[in-house]
Amino acid sequence: MTRRPPWLFSTVEGYRRKWILRDVVAGLSAGAVVIPQAMAYATIANLPVQVGLYTCILPMLVYAFLGGSRAMSVSTTSTIATLTATTLVSAGVAAGADDAIGSLMMLTLLVGAILLIARLCRLGSLVENISGATVLGLKIGVGATVAVGQLPKLLGESDNFSGHGFLKSLGAVAQAFGSVNWPTVALSVGSIMVILVLKRFAPRVPGTLIVVVGGILLVGLAGIDRLGVDLIAPVPSGLPVPGIPDFAQLLTLVPGALAIAVMAFLESAAVARSLRVATEPQIDSNQELFATGAANTVGAFFGTMPAAGGFSQSAVNQSAGARSQVATLVTVVLAVLVALFLGPVLSLLPEATLAAMVFVAVAGLINVPELVRWARISRVDFWIALSVAILGLTAGLLPAVAIGVVVTLILVLREVNVPKATIVGRAGDVLGVHVERGLYTANAMANERMLLETVGSQAGHVGALVLGLKQQEVMTITVLEALENLDRELSQLGVVLHLAALPEAATVVAERTPWFSGLESTGRVHVSVRDGMAAAETAIAASAPRLHQGEVDDAP
Repeated sequence: MTRRPPWLFSTVEGYRRKWILRDVVAGLSAGAVVIPQAMAYATIANLPVQVGLYTCILPMLVYAFLGGSRAMSVSTTSTIATLTATTLVSAGVAAGADDAIGSLMMLTLLVGAILLIARLCRLGSLVENISGATVLGLKIGVGATVAVGQLPKLLGESDNFSGHGFLKSLGAVAQAFGSVNWPTVALSVGSIMVILVLKRFAPRVPGTLIVVVGGILLVGLAGIDRLGVDLIAPVPSGLPVPGIPDFAQLLTLVPGALAIAVMAFLESAAVARSLRVATEPQIDSNQELFATGAANTVGAFFGTMPAAGGFSQSAVNQSAGARSQVATLVTVVLAVLVALFLGPVLSLLPEATLAAMVFVAVAGLINVPELVRWARISRVDFWIALSVAILGLTAGLLPAVAIGVVVTLILVLREVNVPKATIVGRAGDVLGVHVERGLYTANAMANERMLLETVGSQAGHVGALVLGLKQQEVMTITVLEALENLDRELSQLGVVLHLAALPEAATVVAERTPWFSGLESTGRVHVSVRDGMAAAETAIAASAPRLHQGEVDDAP
């Protein structure tokens, strides 16, 4: 019997039959939240609501088979939808244009490809170094931009300005006040109040589903659309059909795709880790890269939006008792049934209802109390978050992501490049030092200077330095040149360099150089720092009589 690959449907490992009912209930509960929510998020990007519905089918299905989180639900999120809107607008893709879906497919495909390339290069842990300050600042920018962008719809104006940025959205709000539709305002306020009240006093009741049903009933039974309340575009019945992405906008979509890919992985990894319980396996960053990348790649050919793990529906999934991704399969089945049979019913949905759902969802991203808390704890993180938020509100969300990532990487590199070493001990003229971090191109020279200063600061003469390189898993030419240069400078000071605890993979590379081979042949490469110190001490002691004899022979 062929064994299942460990990365395929890994969440059913040890599955018990008694969990099926829990997964079914959890899948239906999550579907009641994620399906209307995804449809609403599609409107952020000025896309038809069925695009959001389709994003609850293919990406979810793929992640269910490949993902490592038992409870995470993967579809689009407010952050991803907003970045999608900004990217399409920046690329000159007009809402409702014939090429809009083709460009969306290309964007989603690029996001999937970037995530898969990152997985191939095992960059999961690197991407997770993006600071929480950057993410917080970006979410504040996203929340404010989208919330303001929804105000015209809440007032009765059909246009959506979220993808045009915060400042243009403010201008659109000012214009919308000149043509307010009061029945629409009443529906908007009522929908927002229902969602907030249920969230506060009955959190298990899906408020988004309630307002969707309520909005449809008000149109179907009371005919509020005759009072000037705008409805969404007609929703076709049926499943998504495969298509070919439009390559015409390829280059202009790449910057946005990079930003979306980073945020998709960060959101997914954060949600997956927050949902994991102690008895479950650890979340593998690279598995999440692969699963999210594959979900986007497959979904792209069916016209879905870029997808990532969403916290709200995932939290509902877990609280309802989800034990595996079987719950996600139930949500997928529910989304398929909605797509097949409820198109005409969904067509009665008021735009203001979806706008209210989006407004409540993104308003929660404007986490000012958290920003204030960070100001008390870390001024550096506070200023990064605030700067990214302001940049997102003024220059746009894509530049904010780019600057935030660059600043984060600079801070990470600055921290990593600070040399750190521990003095293992001193035995006579022998000094043992262990380098705490692996050497690489950017920190090799700094570590070389630090070691020379350490030797120079010692009381009394140092005859040998035993350098422990246990953390040096990867050896490069730059590092070898730095070590050879250190050996030369120490030799000029009368100090002999010994290397110790070098991992096998790094040793194999180093042995290809004459300098390192020379160290080995003269007994200056050791298994551990302690062994090296003992050998260096013996060598110094053995050379002392020869030196003394040479002094006698040279005497007049």
